[in-house]
Amino acid sequence: MDACEFEGTDHLHQRGGDVDDDDEMRSSSSTFLSNRRHQQSLFLFPPPNQAQPTRSSPSSVPSTAASTPLPSRSTSPLPSFYHPPNSTQSSSCPSDSDSEERTFLLGRSENSGSSSTRTWRQNTLANRRPWWSVSSPRRRRQHGWRITRQLKRILRKTILHPICAIQPLTIVLILILFSLFAIALTLLIMYILNPDKEPLPWRAYCSVPSLFPPFDKPVSSDSPRIYPNTTAGEMVPRFPPPGLEELPPVGVFAGVFTTDNAFERRQLIRTTWASHPRSREGAGVGDNGTGTSRTIVRFIMGQPRKDWERRVKLEMETYKDIIMLPVAENMNHGKTHTFFSWAAINAFVPPVYNPSSRLPSPEFSYSNSTSTPPPLAPHDPLLAWDDVLTSAKDDEKASPWVRPDYVVKLDDDSFVMLAELEARLRWELHQWPQKKQTDEKSGEDAGDDDELPEDGQDSLTTVTRRSSRSTLRTSATSFAKAISTAGATASRLLNDVLTPFEAPSSSLSSSLSSSSRTLSLQNQFNDPLIYWGYLIYNRHSFMAGELYAVSWSLVDWIAQDATVKTMKKGPEDQQTARWMKIHPRASEVRWVSEKCWIYNHPRSGTVYTHGFLFPSEVTRVRNQVAEDLEKSKVKRGTTYSPPASLSDDSVSNIGGSSLNPSSWAHSSVSTFGVRYTPPLPDLSTIHSVEALVEGSPMSHLREGTPMSPDHAWKHREGRRTRYEDKRVGGTVVVHYIKKNMWFLETAMALLHDREVSESEEYEEERRKAIERDGLERKKTVGVNMRSRNRHLQKLIVQEQAKLAESPVAQLEEEDVVSSEPGSSE
Repeated sequence: MDACEFEGTDHLHQRGGDVDDDDEMRSSSSTFLSNRRHQQSLFLFPPPNQAQPTRSSPSSVPSTAASTPLPSRSTSPLPSFYHPPNSTQSSSCPSDSDSEERTFLLGRSENSGSSSTRTWRQNTLANRRPWWSVSSPRRRRQHGWRITRQLKRILRKTILHPICAIQPLTIVLILILFSLFAIALTLLIMYILNPDKEPLPWRAYCSVPSLFPPFDKPVSSDSPRIYPNTTAGEMVPRFPPPGLEELPPVGVFAGVFTTDNAFERRQLIRTTWASHPRSREGAGVGDNGTGTSRTIVRFIMGQPRKDWERRVKLEMETYKDIIMLPVAENMNHGKTHTFFSWAAINAFVPPVYNPSSRLPSPEFSYSNSTSTPPPLAPHDPLLAWDDVLTSAKDDEKASPWVRPDYVVKLDDDSFVMLAELEARLRWELHQWPQKKQTDEKSGEDAGDDDELPEDGQDSLTTVTRRSSRSTLRTSATSFAKAISTAGATASRLLNDVLTPFEAPSSSLSSSLSSSSRTLSLQNQFNDPLIYWGYLIYNRHSFMAGELYAVSWSLVDWIAQDATVKTMKKGPEDQQTARWMKIHPRASEVRWVSEKCWIYNHPRSGTVYTHGFLFPSEVTRVRNQVAEDLEKSKVKRGTTYSPPASLSDDSVSNIGGSSLNPSSWAHSSVSTFGVRYTPPLPDLSTIHSVEALVEGSPMSHLREGTPMSPDHAWKHREGRRTRYEDKRVGGTVVVHYIKKNMWFLETAMALLHDREVSESEEYEEERRKAIERDGLERKKTVGVNMRSRNRHLQKLIVQEQAKLAESPVAQLEEEDVVSSEPGSSE
C-alpha cells in the first residue's frame, strides 16, 4: 500500500473524527456502505467507454515512493483500499500507482473526480441499492428519542463548559455548597410548616384560657366540644373542687409505650412515679393510696428484635408488667390501635376497696365484667397486694378485678404524678352523669333553653339532636324490655343490635345473664365518652401523644369499628382524634383539655417549656394576670378582648394602660429557642434542681446579685406551702424527658424535698416562741394586776380605818347623830 492510500485514509479518518453527534456518525456509516456497494457494482458491471490507461502510457510518471516516508501502520480503522467516491483524493506525493492500470480486481474507483464529472449512470448506480445486497434499508430516524438526544447534547455541553468544574477539588467544593443549599432549603421549609414559632402563653392557660385559642372565639358546628369552656375573661376554676375526696376512685389502666432496648428507662419509671408514695398518695399526709388503688401501670411493647428477645422475656418474668403486642415495633403504623384492641379484651383493674367509706360508684354498661386478678407487679397498689396476700393466707379467692373506666396511652419520656392524674379523671367521670341528667331534662322540656349548644349550633339542630337522642333512648329501652322476656335467642339478637355501640367480648357474653344484658343496654347511653389530654389546636385538633386518656366505651368502640381499622397508619395522636370525630355519638364526646399542668422539661427549650410548676406559683400567676387585665382596661362590655398575638407589636394601649401578652409566656427558668444554662456556675446538685422550679428564689439568681445560693436554698418554699396544704392540684405530666439525667431531676423536684423548708421552720419556731412569750406576758400581767388590786384594796381599808379613829371623824359622827330627827328628845 502506497503513501497516497495512507494519506487518503488519514483524510477520511480526520473527516470522520469531526462528527460530534450521533446523526453525523450514522450518516458517515451509511456513506461507507453505499461506497462499498458502488465498488462492487463497478466490478460486476463496468461502465462503457471508459478509457483504460496502460503502464506504457506516456502520462505515467516514475515512482518516487522510495523518497516518500511511509507510516508504519494505518492511522484509520477503515480498509486501506477504501476511498470515498464523493471525495477528491489529492496528494502531493506522486507514486507508481498513479500510472498503474486501474482494473476491477483492485477495486479502485475509475473516476476519482466529483459527482459532477460522473455520468448519470454512475450517479444512479452509486445511490441505488443493488438487488443482491442482503443488508436492510436505511431506517427512518426515530423522533421519539429526539428529546433524549437533546438532553444528552445539553448535558455534554454543560459538562464541557469552562464554568463547569473539572478538577477534583472544585467538584468537592461544589458538592459541599450544593449540600449546604439543600440543608438550608429543608430547614426553611420546616420552619414555614412548623406552627410552633413562638412560646405559648402558659400563664394565661393557668388563669384565663379564654384569651387564646381555642376558647377565644366560638367554634364551628362540626368542631368537638372542648372543656373547660369558661366565659370570656373568666378565671379557670381552681383544682381540686370541693367534695372530690368523697367520690370513689376510678379505674385507670395506664399503658407506657416503650421499646425493647429501653430497659433503663423502664427501671426508672418502676422506681419513681409508678411506685413512689408522693406520686400515688399525693402531697401532705396523702390518702394512704386510696385514690390510686385502682390505677395500674403496664409497659406496652411490640415484638422485640432477636438480639433482645431473651432479655425482654426475662424482664417480663421478673416484673410481670410488660405487655407484648402481636405486631412489629412501630410508632405510627398501628401500635396504638393494637393496644386499644388488646385493652378491650384483657384490660382489668382492681375494684373499689372499702366502698362504704365513700359515695357509691355509678353503674355503667361494663360494670359487671370481671376477671381473676393477674400476677401483680412490684409497683401495683398496696391495697391490691394486701387483698391478694390476705386471701392467699386465708385460702380464699381474691376480689375479682373489673373493667377500667379509662385507658391511658403515654410515652416513656413522660413523668406522671398518678394521684394528680387519677383525681382529674375521677372528677370528669363523676361529672358525666350529672351532665347527662341535665341534658335529658332539657330534652324533655320543650320550653327549656338551658341546654344551648356550646359549639355554636342553631336551635333547629339542637332540637333535632334532642329528639333523635330521646327517640333512640326510648326505642332502646322498649327493645330491652322485649329482650328480657324473649330468652337466649333474643339475647343473641341484642348483640347484633348493639354493634357498633357495644359488642361484648366472648368472656363477657358468657358471664352476663339476660337481665344483666338488659341493664347493660339501658346503661350504655349513660356511659361516659371522655377524651382527656393536652389539646393542640392548630391545623388539626388532637390530644398530644405524651399522654391522653380515653373512656372505656370509646376504647371498646375503637377496637371493633370497621372504619377505624382502616385508619390505623399515620401520626398516632392525630389518628386517635380522627377516630373520636367519626364516632356515632361524636357530638357528645367531651374533649377535656389540661394545658396548665402538662408541659415539657425545663431543659428541652420548646414552646411548651417552663419551670417545674406548683400551685403556689400558679396563684401568684393568676393574681398577676388579673392585675394586668385590670390595668389594661381592654374590655368589651363585661368580657375581655383577646390580644392578637404574643408579639410586642400587639400590645394594647387603652386609657394609658398597656397589656403585654408576651409576659404571659415568660419563664424564670427557660427561654424559648435558647439552650438552658444554670443561673450560676458550679451549683451543687440540689441547688441546680431547685433552680429548675418556676418562680423559686434560686431561679432568679444571676451574676452580680447579692443573694447567695445558700440563702436562696434556705428561703425556698416547702412542699406544704407549694401545694397550699392540699393533697392534689399541681403538675400532672412533665414531657420531653429525653435524657435519664433529666428524668432524675424531675423526680427530685416533684417527689423529694422537705414538707417545710429551713426558713419556714425557723419562722414557725419564731411564731410559736412569740405566742409563748405572749401567753407568759399575759399571765405575768394578770398576776401583777391581781396582786396590785389586792394591795390597793388593803391600802383603802387601812385609810378607812385611820379615818375612823381620828377626832375629826368622831366630831363628824356626833354632828350626824345630833342632826337626826328625835335626837333632841
